[in-house]
Amino acid sequence: MRKPRSLLLDGVLTVLFLGLVWLAADRISRQGDATLSGVPRVVDGDTLALGRDRIRLAGIDAPELSQNCERDGKTWACGQEARRHLIQLIGGLPIACKGGADDRYGRRLAACRTGGEEVNARMVNDGFAVAFGDYAAEEAVARARRSGLWAGSFDQPRDWRARHGRTSETPHIDGDWIKALLRHLETAWTSR
Repeated sequence: MRKPRSLLLDGVLTVLFLGLVWLAADRISRQGDATLSGVPRVVDGDTLALGRDRIRLAGIDAPELSQNCERDGKTWACGQEARRHLIQLIGGLPIACKGGADDRYGRRLAACRTGGEEVNARMVNDGFAVAFGDYAAEEAVARARRSGLWAGSFDQPRDWRARHGRTSETPHIDGDWIKALLRHLETAWTSR
């Protein structure tokens, strides 16, 4: 049987070790994160340009510019409308985009904020983009309200791209589980 003093020392060392692991993981996960800011040009419903930098709104997928959808028995240019909605959300204001990875086209995958609001979440919540690795709760709200795309029928943007010979894209799921865990913990902590 171990002495209480030895058990206490083991407990303290375990806590210190776990704390060091957490600090190392946090530092590693933040090394690739970069913040880009400025007044963007809206390319389409999920892509922005800041000078020479291209930013892909992470975790969402908006209809392609030439994509059409159906509502009330009529065709509407949902890709163009998604772009107009993003322009309206940003409203010519500066944005701050934070992300650490690039997609296959060299665009920075990022979450962008303007006016105290996250643009990625708002595009999905308003029904002008679908969840693409994140924002499932916002998509559920848009579906329930029948907002934007959900007011009629539409092809998922990835399916539309596949049918029209465009390159497929995979959902923006963070393959680094440590980064994903830390992001979720940070979100939970700051929303308290």
